[in-house]
Amino acid sequence: MRGALVVLHRWCGLFIAGFLFIAGLTGAVITWSHELDEWANPQLFRAASGTRQATLSPLELARRAEAADPRLRVSFVPLTLEPGHTAMLGVAARIDPATGAPYRLGFNQLAMDPATGEIQGQRQWGRISLSRENLLPFLYKLHYTMHIPKGWGIEWGVWLMGMVSAVWIFDCFLALWISFPSARAWRKSFSFRLRQGGAKLNFDIHRSGGVWVWGLLLMLAVTSVSLNLGTQIMRPLVSVFSPLTPSPFQLRQGSRERELADPVLDREHAIARAEAEGRSRGWAAPAGSIFYAQRFGVYGVTFFTPENDRDDDGMGNEVLYLDGDTGAILGDKVPGQGSAGDVFMQAQLPLHSGRILGTPGRVLMSFMGVFIAALSVTGLLIWVRKRRARAAT
Repeated sequence: MRGALVVLHRWCGLFIAGFLFIAGLTGAVITWSHELDEWANPQLFRAASGTRQATLSPLELARRAEAADPRLRVSFVPLTLEPGHTAMLGVAARIDPATGAPYRLGFNQLAMDPATGEIQGQRQWGRISLSRENLLPFLYKLHYTMHIPKGWGIEWGVWLMGMVSAVWIFDCFLALWISFPSARAWRKSFSFRLRQGGAKLNFDIHRSGGVWVWGLLLMLAVTSVSLNLGTQIMRPLVSVFSPLTPSPFQLRQGSRERELADPVLDREHAIARAEAEGRSRGWAAPAGSIFYAQRFGVYGVTFFTPENDRDDDGMGNEVLYLDGDTGAILGDKVPGQGSAGDVFMQAQLPLHSGRILGTPGRVLMSFMGVFIAALSVTGLLIWVRKRRARAAT
């Protein structure tokens, strides 16, 4: 029985090792993606006008961007800016009536100086490029898609990494089982033969190292499936045990008609409507950003204070979803509220990124990323050594 499990672990490991090596190393880096991106690209994040008080509101900057290029619609606006920083706007291509296809913009982010309204830079987030301005977004997307292109309406890279993670969950239990061959030898599964080095130390790093952090490995595997295949696998599975509240994007179909039309409700009125609703619920934080999903005709207003825009030490920020035409409240996301299943799904990204524990959690996830890459390498070395031994006999 144990021999069959070892063989199964070997083949599962060979299938996922290369993917986990890349995902581990990229994960160790993108845990600090915002800080590293800002350090590497001051031209995108630091306003050329310096620390001078901003004279233009982010909403005015969005209007100017759309007026300057009618091919685009601003899809994301930060409503509060750090002093001396640009406004990083998200943009989406409008539909070209002549062709029925989206315009080719070549970018989906605009960095604007809030004091002058000048565009300081632009980039296509996630582009396959190792240039300085694209490096961090490139690594971020590599982490969960391997940059495998979409085809026939299917996100092949997202599906692949989700299936890799599913095999990883199964392999976690295989590895734990075979790591304890007998009740008498259990102590060996926690020890490292540091003085003997070589193949024995490599084996102990792979086996004993994996045992020590097994719970974290399983957590990362489960959250990976949730983040990549949440709709396809995790939500249906969780809903068996607890009811889940559907999001507005699950309740309405996206349509080309909505992409062609502008929302009846402008951003100012959407924000005012959301803030009034937030006050009625007793939310203390102001509206911190607004996005518009044009295919669904849905506004999303996120609530946070300027110093907590990325919620580096919690479950996320409150979000209200509004109909782009009527302003009706379509739903919300309130961290820590809802059914047990809702809270479980809310926790997946904070757990995976380590942000649920703040900076210590992010440090831990960086370590785990490097360690996962090391487990992949040590596992391959064990396989190569055993294969050579079998070939020599």
